[in-house]
Amino acid sequence: MMGLMQQQPLLISRLIDFAARFHGDTEIVSRRVEGDRHRTTWAQVQRRSMRLARGLDAWGLQRGDRVGTLAWNGYRHLELYYGVSGSGRVLHTVNPRLHSDQIAWIINHAGDKALAFDMTFAPIIRSIAASCPQVAHWVALCDEGALPADLVQAVPGLLSYEAWLDGQGDAAYAWPILDENEASSLCYTSGTTGNPKGVLYSHRSTLLHAAAGALPDVMCLAAADSVLPVVPMFHVNAWGSPYAAAMVGCKLVMPGPALDGASLFELMDDEGVTLSAGVPTVWLGLLASMREHGRRPSALQRVLIGGSAAPPAMIEAFQKDFDVEVRHAWGMTELSPLGTSAAFKFKHAQMDAAQRLQVQTAQGRALFGVDLRVVDARGAELPWDGRSVGELEVRGPWVLSDYYESGLPNPLHDGWFPTGDVVSIDADGYMRIVDRSKDVIKSGGEWISSIDIENVAMAHPAVAMAACVAVPHPKWDERPLLVVVRKPGAEVQARELLAFYEGKVAKWWIPDDVMFVESIPLGATGKILKTRLREQLLGPAAG
Repeated sequence: MMGLMQQQPLLISRLIDFAARFHGDTEIVSRRVEGDRHRTTWAQVQRRSMRLARGLDAWGLQRGDRVGTLAWNGYRHLELYYGVSGSGRVLHTVNPRLHSDQIAWIINHAGDKALAFDMTFAPIIRSIAASCPQVAHWVALCDEGALPADLVQAVPGLLSYEAWLDGQGDAAYAWPILDENEASSLCYTSGTTGNPKGVLYSHRSTLLHAAAGALPDVMCLAAADSVLPVVPMFHVNAWGSPYAAAMVGCKLVMPGPALDGASLFELMDDEGVTLSAGVPTVWLGLLASMREHGRRPSALQRVLIGGSAAPPAMIEAFQKDFDVEVRHAWGMTELSPLGTSAAFKFKHAQMDAAQRLQVQTAQGRALFGVDLRVVDARGAELPWDGRSVGELEVRGPWVLSDYYESGLPNPLHDGWFPTGDVVSIDADGYMRIVDRSKDVIKSGGEWISSIDIENVAMAHPAVAMAACVAVPHPKWDERPLLVVVRKPGAEVQARELLAFYEGKVAKWWIPDDVMFVESIPLGATGKILKTRLREQLLGPAAG
């Protein structure tokens, strides 16, 4: 017997219509590339998204055509999110932190028919426009008078976004009724090895992911919140926050290009931000600014930390020093990206602070909709005992089924996606990453977690950033080398740092040496780029 429920597809256009209808006057605040602070509302975002959709119709773009973006977090990018996907096209967010050759490759591989960009990235556009012949429409996200003449000459047919939108009028626009399984957006992996690979999300997967992300055990989003996604909208759709924010109708605060600690503190303080999300490297700057002010931003209640492991010292700093709850999460582009969140269970309320911190340093429990398993080298499933270590595999309705036109064999193993993360899962379902399979240190036939080594170093008061990499060893095959950036004005020597490990890890885990550097290379998503670090320390063959 079938149920007697209405059949309505899960579409991105329904998100913006809901936000406009029921939360129309709720603010969207953006710090613009132009330097000022712009204010709009969900209702105005809906109207301008509809104008944008009419403009795409006028260009003759078909359903499924890709529209690329090179843009920061801001209201214009948000309008593209809804106007492109809502009208049946595919939003392709391009990471501007990649090399220009790689950006051109991605745009061409995706087959973008149009591309919109913030003026910050005009130099990139100048360098790649001639290499992207299939892009028929170039749009600068600026006012008409802000287009420099030399850019117009370099990019034939270049339009200003505001002039283009003004030409579309305000006539009613009917969003097309799409199949919820149609593609909605396209993101590429950061491509640290080989060419980046495309992950093609659907309307259905996006809405299910947004609903899961808003749950109390993840972002805990509500209409009363003011959320600031520091994670860029060009990085896995800002972890789904632009969709989840519309789903609950909360205030959305966009930081634009100003991601330093002082700028984030000011914006959070002024706009009553209750929740923010980003990678650990961003929070180092915010914590420094909070220490300068001697307080947290006025309304900040919680932060979501993902992208790479959050050091225990960072979690403690937020919670003990500033009474800001930390929610540790894990995911990847192939998972839209959210997979787990380290929220407490009822029984954890009875634990002491040290035990609760141990729970929070794990990457967490699966969100409803995501299934996890750990397998050994033969593909046999391992027990959830917190000790058995193997590769993490996942499946679920917002996990990819294949890469977009990669030409590679399907990556799934019996319907499960192999993540490349080496993990254990305990009896309560909390997953803990030991390392990436390519980063784990194999010493004397045993594994050493580079993440654990880095976390101990980050707890030292003189350490600003730390990375641990494997170096060849004649007897033990590999041994850990600690690479450290000191905090400004701090003094610490290798002997002191190595002594800091005593009693914190097994004696044979302690690094053989410490190398002090001015900076550690970061990848396009803010993660430590260990491939490049190994090349710098050990030569090209070590990358």
